[in-house]
Amino acid sequence: MRHRLFFILCIVIIIGCFYSSCSKTEQPKSAAAGPDWTRWRGPNADGTYPETDWNPSVINQELKPLWTFTPGKGYSSVVTKGDLLYTLGYDKGQDTVFCLNDRDGSVVWSYSYDCKPGEYSGPKATPFIDGDSLYSLSQEGHVFCFNAQNGNIIWQKHLNDLGAQAPTWGFAGSPVIQGDVLLLNACESGVALDKQTGEVIWQSKASATGYSTPVLYEQGGIRYIALFGQRAVYGVEFETGKVAWSLPWQTSYDVNAADPIIFDNKVFISTNYRRGCALADIQTAPPQFLWKSDLFSSHFSSFVYNRGYIYGNDGAASGAAGGFGFFRCIDAQTGEDMWFESAGLGSLIMVGEKLILLDDQGNLKVAEATPDEYREIAAGVLPRGLYWTPPVFCKGRLYIRNNARGELYKFDLQ
Repeated sequence: MRHRLFFILCIVIIIGCFYSSCSKTEQPKSAAAGPDWTRWRGPNADGTYPETDWNPSVINQELKPLWTFTPGKGYSSVVTKGDLLYTLGYDKGQDTVFCLNDRDGSVVWSYSYDCKPGEYSGPKATPFIDGDSLYSLSQEGHVFCFNAQNGNIIWQKHLNDLGAQAPTWGFAGSPVIQGDVLLLNACESGVALDKQTGEVIWQSKASATGYSTPVLYEQGGIRYIALFGQRAVYGVEFETGKVAWSLPWQTSYDVNAADPIIFDNKVFISTNYRRGCALADIQTAPPQFLWKSDLFSSHFSSFVYNRGYIYGNDGAASGAAGGFGFFRCIDAQTGEDMWFESAGLGSLIMVGEKLILLDDQGNLKVAEATPDEYREIAAGVLPRGLYWTPPVFCKGRLYIRNNARGELYKFDLQ
């Protein structure tokens, strides 16, 4: 009898272990450790993410999203904090701010408001998570501060009330929080608001503006903002809004869209319409160009700077038919071309020491972030559509927006 009971007990334990093992393998792996992606261009605001524990070879296989959500038309990227994800979309005369459960893509809360679609429909700026608050900007100029947990409006205002004129294709520069200050690319060379109340701290002259996001940097112990305005790039004192320097840079249709890059007391800028790119020394008064080149002519995609080299897309948009261009690497100090890879209009980010490259037709690639040569590691194809919004990587997950379909995909790259 004892032997029979012992035998039955062993069988029960074995069966229990088997089902426990099956249950574990069916569950998705937990997200890798890493910082949240709470703002445009990531935790360091430079298009990079500090993670090496991920698996590029997943892209070689059939790409199947963990979930798909449809926020609607628009070019806003996503931001994440903990188990919550935020983005914006446009549908039937309204913009909507969405808060999603990052685990399954379900809606936690949403807020809609009337907004014109614009020529390229939908919001273009990416929200910013700061503590328990979420800040968003519409292409018309609606500014909101929400409670990030429940969507309650803390304050709101409209940039038109400050004399800011939307550029031709709408406000696109994402909100930036620094300390108690909310920075926006509005008016001639920026606007600063109190992040808690929305009250004006300082503002520049009433004007239309460029499309880039403010970039913070420090020089000589003073904090500045580099900002691509409508017809110049500006260095602006963070505390006062005073313009410390400016470099004239006029582009067809006033499309100054890619964020400036600041390194070694220099500024790198690039635009399309055959304007090219340039590096300028901002220690001199006035700043002096060190070199100019036509190798990079970015329509609106920003760049990654790494170990003395600049990686990005030299490309032009051509609507749903797809753009044309190249992914490139250049020497930041000299402007020398290191390598290029044929592509359409595209965008990229750097995760660890690897580049994730996405072109406008949904061709997704991973390559080594090295100036030696283009070294491709993985390649895959996303659902048919149009991809103008850069990818986001956070804790082993990849988020990509299909602008033509108004869809958002989440992939596991662990």
